[in-house]
Amino acid sequence: MKWTFLLGAVFGFALVGCNGGDTASKSDQPAGKASAAPFKVALLTPGEVSDSGWNAMAYSGLEALKADLHADVANKVSSGDKIKEDMRSYAQQGYNLVFGHGFEYNAPAMEVAKDFPKTVFVSSSGGGTAANVGAFRFYLEEAFYLAGMMAGKMTKTGVIAEVGGEPNIPSIESTFKAFDAGAKAVRPDIKIIKVYSGNFDDQAKAKQATETVIAQGADFIIHQANNAAQGVFDAAKEKHVYAFGANADQNSNAAGSVIASATIVADPAFLELAKEVQAGTYKGSITAFGMDKGAIDFVVNPALKDKVPADVLKLIEDTKAAIKSGKLDVPKDKF
Repeated sequence: MKWTFLLGAVFGFALVGCNGGDTASKSDQPAGKASAAPFKVALLTPGEVSDSGWNAMAYSGLEALKADLHADVANKVSSGDKIKEDMRSYAQQGYNLVFGHGFEYNAPAMEVAKDFPKTVFVSSSGGGTAANVGAFRFYLEEAFYLAGMMAGKMTKTGVIAEVGGEPNIPSIESTFKAFDAGAKAVRPDIKIIKVYSGNFDDQAKAKQATETVIAQGADFIIHQANNAAQGVFDAAKEKHVYAFGANADQNSNAAGSVIASATIVADPAFLELAKEVQAGTYKGSITAFGMDKGAIDFVVNPALKDKVPADVLKLIEDTKAAIKSGKLDVPKDKF
């Protein structure tokens, strides 16, 4: 996925869990010492942070700020028309940093930030920047490329698939293109099916979409489905094919069908940016984080590693090294 900040009043809310409501946490103050105004960070996510994927990954980053910077943190599920309202609310409460976890938060941030120059607004992906607006650009494409290579090498049917939640989201489309490229790099004649369930939360729709591509021969499936990913994993298990985890390490999913995960390690990125905001040195920009910075990884499921041929494992490690060193530039859309 750097500016002077507005000092806010100390809030005494306890962290009440990941239920999609507005949750806040007050950092601990040393006993017997006067409390200073806290560094306050809010996170807006498109879905529940209990999804073990996209939203949970961002929440882990938020928790790292609480632990390492003793920040007061808050989280709220926010989408559509609510985004600008929630951004304004946090800025009015004196939050120093408001993070929107998705491409869809960038445009609202550009609008709201004009009225709150002492609050920094950052989105995960997006091209808009201003003095107090920036974006993370997680190069998840690098891990999706490796997933495509594994699928292309291991497929028995010559057919693999991608299951998305909602279509036409640039950051998601870019990862699917990287998956395509990885698969075609090792098997040019491979057939790749892409479908959308139309919803990031409906597991039944995601399962139905996955069953559809499996019926067309797909034996390796990657998703960008957020909460609905469980439907992908369940369908893969029932039909005895493999799935890939995405955004977070989903290898331990109970379905047992996840052979590897394309992951974002958000904590270092969150900390790097937050420290600059806290120090007052942040300047609006788009900051890229990839495998070279330890922010992206492709993790083979240890429980299924014996199912992956040795030559495929070596190919994955060699390609990962090439990406980290800059010798291989994985395809990425600009947005």
